[in-house]
Amino acid sequence: MKKSLSLVVSLLISGWLMAQIVAGPMIGHVEFRTATLWMHFDANVKEATVQFIEKNLADKAAQQIKLSLPGGEFNIATAVLTGLEPGKVYDYFIYTAKGSAVAKGEVRTQSLWQWRTKAPDFSFLAGSCNYNNERQFDRPGKPYGGDSSIFETMAKEKADFMLWLGDNWYTREVDYFSTWGMMKRPATDRSVKVLQPFLKAMPHYAVWDDHDYGWNDADRSFPLKETAREAFMKFWANPSYGMNGQGIYSKFTWNDVDVFMLDDRWWRANDNMPDSINGKPNVDKTMFGKEQMDWLKNALLSSKANRNISFRIIATGSQVLNPISRFDVFRKFETEYNEFIQFLKDAKIPGVVFLTGDRHHSEIIEVKQNGMYPLYDITASPLTAGTHVFGGPEANNPFRIVGVDQFQNFARISFSGAGKERTMQVSFIGLKGEVYKSWSIQTQQLSFQP
Repeated sequence: MKKSLSLVVSLLISGWLMAQIVAGPMIGHVEFRTATLWMHFDANVKEATVQFIEKNLADKAAQQIKLSLPGGEFNIATAVLTGLEPGKVYDYFIYTAKGSAVAKGEVRTQSLWQWRTKAPDFSFLAGSCNYNNERQFDRPGKPYGGDSSIFETMAKEKADFMLWLGDNWYTREVDYFSTWGMMKRPATDRSVKVLQPFLKAMPHYAVWDDHDYGWNDADRSFPLKETAREAFMKFWANPSYGMNGQGIYSKFTWNDVDVFMLDDRWWRANDNMPDSINGKPNVDKTMFGKEQMDWLKNALLSSKANRNISFRIIATGSQVLNPISRFDVFRKFETEYNEFIQFLKDAKIPGVVFLTGDRHHSEIIEVKQNGMYPLYDITASPLTAGTHVFGGPEANNPFRIVGVDQFQNFARISFSGAGKERTMQVSFIGLKGEVYKSWSIQTQQLSFQP
């Protein structure tokens, strides 16, 4: 009887402790000597502290960060762990005013290999279109959201980080027109129980697309775009969020790979704007906008000058290359698209691969270019949202070299080898970890010939 009572008390205490954290902790941006933790606390939590210490060094004093909590319904805080050492694992513990740890986990810093050894082998995950059902606010009929156990599979992957490719949550009609609604949607979706182990399993980075920016096909006219940006910054822990208070684009480096995360909504003209005016290209029909494109070009030139970088991944919510797409794709914004492709040729930027979401199927599109290596657009979708069968003009897309339809899936992107034989492998993986399709390419295949 005493054992049973003790068990009940233990479970009640455990439930109470967990109730103090609504979502997280989630690992955000991680560098050589810093790491970011994101947490959403219950509104009743007024004080919180993060303690951290290098693993297996319990005899040393832990470092401590006192969190500044805003209170209220969206009681969110981030903690930046500093003074870390490269390539080390750190244990962290999160405490509230009651003195008991409400969460704990571990985080690994990036390894300092540059100018010392070859680039380490590593992998990351990528995916888009995460729809969590909420019947009272969803469209009537069959639920659009699928099996969320995919996050259990992803949490078990031995990956270095996760890159969310947009539509990371889906705003509904009840969300579009209020600041509270635009905050409530990500708060609701982020708190889903099955997601929590994945959030703490590895660092998370994100771009957005229309459904986590606004409504379907939302463009630069979306009236709550500033609120959308505020929500994005509140619920993700990226290294940065655009410049001059605009957009959410950013960049980070992991080992020998530069990742450029683009904002395909903030400056985007409506898809139905005319492609040409009086027989001339419509220069005002842009997807990324001049400010962002100037940043990207300079960032790519800087990346090219870094001899430690082998691949340059440009990630964004909408597809980039697909010539047969019936939907939004960068190449339909002709002036901006053609100018950017010409820039890649003229500047001889090697190792560029596009990584995109949105389409509710996964595929790899290959477009051969005159004057440079072939370009590839890797689309990973959906995580939990609805799937479909390849159809219409895209049923037998001649530019598709790999395709997965009708299945929820995510991508695992791995890097191995050294020098010109450094290889990137892409695998599309299903709910239970089954590999549907794989494809690989070497860095020498993405170079300009002398």
